[in-house]
Parts: sequence; structure tokens; C-alpha cells
Amino acid sequence: MILRKASLFLLLSQIVSNSSEFKGSMTKRQNLMSYTNILTEVKEHGFWITINRADKLNALNILTLQEIKAAVNEAGSNPAIQVIFLTGSGQKAFAAGADIAEFAEFNIEEGTKMSADGHAVMDSIENSPKPVIALVNGFALGGGCELAMACHLRIASDNARFGQPEINLALIPGYAGTQRLCQLIGKGRALELLLSGEAIKAEEALKIGLVNQVVTIDQLHQAGEIMAAKITSKSPLAVAKVLACVNDHYASERNGFLTEINAFGACFGTSDLKEGTQAFLQKRTPVFTGH
Repeated sequence: MILRKASLFLLLSQIVSNSSEFKGSMTKRQNLMSYTNILTEVKEHGFWITINRADKLNALNILTLQEIKAAVNEAGSNPAIQVIFLTGSGQKAFAAGADIAEFAEFNIEEGTKMSADGHAVMDSIENSPKPVIALVNGFALGGGCELAMACHLRIASDNARFGQPEINLALIPGYAGTQRLCQLIGKGRALELLLSGEAIKAEEALKIGLVNQVVTIDQLHQAGEIMAAKITSKSPLAVAKVLACVNDHYASERNGFLTEINAFGACFGTSDLKEGTQAFLQKRTPVFTGH
């Protein structure tokens, strides 16, 4: 839903200001890995990954994908990080697709490896124990759409465009686009987009369930922080377990029902559950520690 009313913004801003996880100004960048095609930054408990190839509409070449995977893993292993944001530089593109010039002359073996490596990147995002929020600022086409779909949540600017145009190159999506698109919007709509190669506007993406929210380009980062504030006010242990259970629903080799049973039971061994239940009974706001 596009945020239009000032009163709604006032309410949401209050949520952010009241969240203990988002108080204070931007923290200094400390001990972050160095990358070539992406920028990383820590703001409070959020880890920001920005694809920094605006002159190429943030196209996803092999190095960029490798760096995104490394950055997601870096954030996932840092106990101080509770949420990850993924976006593109500029206001034209989140990621306009793969870098076609890089693979135009590939043979079968090289193309297969490219797809397998791309799947590994997307899987690292989907299986991150920290929620990954895509802030889609413009074109999300081909690999860019696949990258957004691998994230747990998607907020789009109203100028965003989504699509899988690979069919126009006598190609198909190679980074699990045929799979995640079906999961998110259903077989019929997914096939329509995959076979036509057409792009859809942000409002249509919201209508069919491809994105969670649509805002103006100027509101995009604030909307992400508001969503993150809601998530980071919860127990990070419970958040990670929710992500694992939902992922296992779609993993044919795993039993999501059994995952839930075991994860539910494991919650009873945490201090956060004791804090949550006591806070509820005492009618106060819980303070979770992640233990």
C-alpha cells in the first residue's frame, strides 16, 4: 500500500522512534569487508548492501553476485546485525539483470556453472538467519528480479519494474526465477510473465503478491527501516526459526512440519521466551537479548 497520508507517516515514525533497536544515529563503519562492486554499511542493527554499478543499471556480473553472497554471509555471522537491506545505487535500477556481455559466448558447461553459482547466491540470501529486505528502486529484471525474489521481503518504489525477459534471448531464468516466481504469485501468473518476457509495474507487482509494499522513491529507505523496526523488536531467535520453518515448507528434501515442531520446542530453552511470557503477564514491553 502506498503511504500517502501524513497521519500514517506520523504513526509509523513513532514506531521507529520508540524502537530500542533503531534509536540513535548511524554507527561508524567498523571491521567491514572491502568490496569492488557493492557498498556495505551498518546503521544501528541493520546491514545495508548497495549494488554500486549505477552506470550499468546495477547489472549483476559474476563478481557482483559473489560479493553479494559474501556480504550476506558476513552479516549473517555477525550477532550484532539483526536485519539486512539489499538495494541498488541511484534511482533507475535495483538490478537490471545479468551482464549479458559477460556470458554471450558461454558454452553449455559454462552456462550450467553460471546458473549453479547463481543459485548458490540466491540460496545464501533465502537461507540467511537474518531477514533480508529488498528495497527495489527501479528496474528489477531478469537476475535482478530473481535477486529480489530471493529476499524475504520486498518493498518497491513506485517507479519499479519487474520481469523475466530471458525468453527474448532464447534463454530462461537461471537463478531460480522459474521456481520462486511460482511460489510467490502462482503457476498461471508466473507462466504469463516467463513466457511473454514482459515487465510489470510496481502496483501490479503488489496486486499479485510479488512485493509487500509500494512507496515513492523518496520514502523507500524509511519504509524499509519502519519494517525492520517491527522485526527487530522481536526475539532474533524466534525470527530465525520462522525463516527456517517457512523455507523448509518449500524444500522438497526437508519436512517443514517437523522443522516447526522442533523449532517450537527449542524456543522453550531460551531466555527470550521466558522474557516474552513474563512481559506479557506483567503487561510490559519485552526486552529480548537473543539468548
